[in-house]
Amino acid sequence: MTAPRRPLALITGASRGIGAATARLLAPRYDLVLGGRDEKRLETLAGELTEAGPVAVRTVAVELTDDDALAAALDGIDRLDALVHSAGVGELGTVAETTAQTWRHQFDVNVVAVAETTRLLLPALRAAGADTGADVVLVNSGSGITARAGWGSYAASKFALRAFGDALRAEESGHGIRVTSVHPGRVDTAMQERVVAHEARAGGASGGYDGSKFLRPESVGAAILAALTATRDAHLTEIVVRPQG
Repeated sequence: MTAPRRPLALITGASRGIGAATARLLAPRYDLVLGGRDEKRLETLAGELTEAGPVAVRTVAVELTDDDALAAALDGIDRLDALVHSAGVGELGTVAETTAQTWRHQFDVNVVAVAETTRLLLPALRAAGADTGADVVLVNSGSGITARAGWGSYAASKFALRAFGDALRAEESGHGIRVTSVHPGRVDTAMQERVVAHEARAGGASGGYDGSKFLRPESVGAAILAALTATRDAHLTEIVVRPQG
């Protein structure tokens, strides 16, 4: 008697932060494709996961904004049960000081690369969706709900990501694909350290970085896991996660 097929999940931005935490939480249930730019970190995480349990892990080191390289990296994936978009950038600055290059880069990574990755993988997601169902999870931000001074281009990209998720959900529900936008508050990651440093330079914060004030990456990963493991009669369309206190 053959063992049941393990579902397959692809996670972008898996080399660190929320992406890596999500991979660790999904490994007991899913085989994994780990995407990111840092091949060494991806391989280290893959080794950690395979040593801990019976999970098949493939790594894909690719620049998501390189359309040709992305298409080549994803070629051959013909069935995909879950796609978790965790990769992203956060560059802050007022409208007065943010250049066109920053606007374009932020949208290219946070929106265009997400859309293109999803487009390339839609046939694989639909194949799973028609059978047991499939999921797309977009790691968004609180800035995808409310924009603040100094966060203009980042928030605009996250608002656009939310709109992308809404459109994808409406288009693909008939194919058995659920789409969830996860909006975390501040998370203890390397990106958050850069944000705090930027705020300190701008005169808006002091006292150094204290990661205990923020969400742990694992807490966001748990919200992602909840969306993926919800019974098929349920659809968690949006999840907002804030630090306690």
